[in-house]
Amino acid sequence: MMEKFFNPKSVAIIGASHTPGKIGYSILENFVSGGYKGEVYPVNPDTTPILNKKVYPSLKQIPEKIDLVVIAVPAAFVPKVLKECIQKKIESIIIISAGFSENGKNGKLLENRCKKIISRTKTRVIGPNCIGVYDPYTATDTLFLSRERLGRPKQGNIAFITQSGAVGSTILDWLSEEKIGVSKFVSYGNAMDVNETDILEFLSKDENTKVIVFYLEGVASDGRKFIEIAKKTTMNKPVIILKAGKTEKGTKAVVSHTGSLAGSAEIYSSVFKQSGVIEAGSWQELFDFAKIFSQPLPKGRKVAIVTDGGGFGVLAADECERQGLQLQEPNDELKDKLKKEMPSYVSLHNPIDLTGDANSDRYALAIEECLKEYDAVVVITLFQVPTLEEKVVDVIIDLSKKYKKPVLCCAAGGKFTKKLIAILEANSMPVYSTPEQAIKSLAVMVKYSEWLKKQGK
Repeated sequence: MMEKFFNPKSVAIIGASHTPGKIGYSILENFVSGGYKGEVYPVNPDTTPILNKKVYPSLKQIPEKIDLVVIAVPAAFVPKVLKECIQKKIESIIIISAGFSENGKNGKLLENRCKKIISRTKTRVIGPNCIGVYDPYTATDTLFLSRERLGRPKQGNIAFITQSGAVGSTILDWLSEEKIGVSKFVSYGNAMDVNETDILEFLSKDENTKVIVFYLEGVASDGRKFIEIAKKTTMNKPVIILKAGKTEKGTKAVVSHTGSLAGSAEIYSSVFKQSGVIEAGSWQELFDFAKIFSQPLPKGRKVAIVTDGGGFGVLAADECERQGLQLQEPNDELKDKLKKEMPSYVSLHNPIDLTGDANSDRYALAIEECLKEYDAVVVITLFQVPTLEEKVVDVIIDLSKKYKKPVLCCAAGGKFTKKLIAILEANSMPVYSTPEQAIKSLAVMVKYSEWLKKQGK
């Protein structure tokens, strides 16, 4: 049933507008110009063509079968449109319109009325008060924000689910800029019908999705079922959640935003931990943690740090200790191999400091020998070093593939550095701006791996 939200063969847009900049115009434009291959049917009482598309005065006038209906009309008209959808046996509907339970008592009554209309039918509804879905694999895009103002991420394996359309759209734009791909995006708003549990269960079986990330304000309905599905899902793919509404003020804001009950932060954190869910403390952590899972899971906590900048190595070592990762001294065999090939002034402790005249050969030797001995390697590169050739990125990529152990990178800088970072990330190598971000993300993956082992996986 959920499949038609993401891969519809035909879409009707109720409230399609003739005016550029209006919500109903932008939604239609995204389907028409965004690469969507199915049929699109604009619906508006004014049947003047929009974007060279024939416009229908009502849903009933469309003779063809419709897989997905997107509703973008004022809230007061939504019940009438829903009834027409039921009559036409539409099974998938996204209500973009706001003005429901987030608006107080009258809005709640209107939402309940809509809920009653779809009850005892096969119709499923995402929304209201949402921006809907975006699937880069099918070019299904119900976001009412133009591509000119909001970037669309490329195809990837991270699914992003959010109650908040504002948070969701901002992060989508950031993901697009950072060149981080997504498999699916869902903004589900007030969760009148389809809720976080339904979406999680669907994504748990989605082949394009390898990691699921959530911006969660509160569980809309059955919390026990959500946790049950979350635990089943985490046995096969990571679930990372940023829980909003943790303070008294934040909890009140959640109620007025989507009408959800935020619940106790302590209870959520405890249940997440028991279920194998990874909790992020900020939106930056949400995607820092998600990126790390492009790498194989580590088999233990032994970490090697290889760098050409001693200070960054020290910062990484500090964070390793804070996170409980094991920064063991290289064994004698490893040191002897490196001593034969490295200058005498290279520090062969852990972190291994290749110093400011490092080249790609030094990195290749150090990373390869460490991958033989350690469970994971953190590569910190100052690409600005004049002796370091650009081919060092190929070295890192090739060794990561060869040893099938987690290798993650830390690099920061301007135009030249960003060019090399783009090559790494295009090859599924996670790159972080600071040592702390890199080590925290690795620690999350280590803990998830350990949790899976406890479950017998």
